[in-house]
Parts: sequence; structure tokens; C-alpha cells
Amino acid sequence: MILIETPLKDCYIIEPTIFEDERGYFFEKYNENKFEELSGLNGHFVQDNISKSSYGVLRGLHLQKGEHAQAKLVSCLEGKVWDIAVDLRDDSPTFGQWYGVELTAENKIQFYVPRGFAHGFVVLSETAIFSYKCDNFYNKKSEGSVKFNDSDLNIDWKIAEADMILSEKDQKAPAFKDKNY
Repeated sequence: MILIETPLKDCYIIEPTIFEDERGYFFEKYNENKFEELSGLNGHFVQDNISKSSYGVLRGLHLQKGEHAQAKLVSCLEGKVWDIAVDLRDDSPTFGQWYGVELTAENKIQFYVPRGFAHGFVVLSETAIFSYKCDNFYNKKSEGSVKFNDSDLNIDWKIAEADMILSEKDQKAPAFKDKNY
């Protein structure tokens, strides 16, 4: 496992060590001890979620607030997505900044998004199966969101807005300056 720092504080890309031969490949997808040793962060996860989406589906920007905040370790099991994290921690030196990474079934990398961040992704392939490991349980009353196309964040989603498919909730998400987080 190789841990790569991103420009956002406490946000990491995890590259697995892949062993390939004529039979296929093997890799350790996650190791809590190694993650904690390399990052200095808690890497204990309690809930796994999977979503399947078609091209242009944008899910985000979502978060859990307060005592139900979640860190996420995300990956793409099939297809290709453009994954985004936005730092919403007022006391962070990277507050209000975003970072994106392409996650694919082929590159097998994972993206660690800590508590206090909004998270979202858009599907760049015909379909994608997306995996989320969460370090806290989901709580509907603690949901928060930020508008995907907020002009203060100016996120490059890699596809035209006309090609995006959004839920009603995501279309009506509050602006970054409204601090719904």
C-alpha cells in the first residue's frame, strides 16, 4: 500500500501493491494497521455502501454533520468516475478547496476523504459500481449537502452540465456560503 498526500490536509490517495501473473492479479484492498501507521489517522470503518450508476450521474456533494460525521474510503469497482472532496473544516488551511481524482476499476486506487469534507462523484463510463467504506453509521437527520456547481467552489466535473443526471435533492442543495455543513 502506498499512501499519497493530496493538496488537501488529511485527504489521501491509496495505491495498492498489485501482484499479477498468468492467473490474474491479487492485492490487499485495505489494511487498517498500515493505513493508520502511514497516515496517523483512525482507519476503522463500520459501514460499506455500494452504488451503481450510469454515465453522467452526479452524486454529491454530500456529508454527514456533527456526531454522525463520516470519513470515507472510496473506490470504483467497475467503470470510471471523477471523484471530488471539498474541505469544509473552518479551521483547516485548505478550507473551501477541492481536489479531484479519477478512480477506475483498472487503476484500483482508493481515495480517503476525512470527516468534515463534502464528497461527490460523476460517472465517466457507460456505468460504474462505486464502493464507500464509512467510519461512522449513516444518520438521515445529519445529512448535509453543497451545490455541485457552486460558483465559489468552481469545481471542474469533467463533463458538460447538460450531460449530468442529478437527484432532486442534489439539484436543490444549498450554496457553499450558506454553510449547510
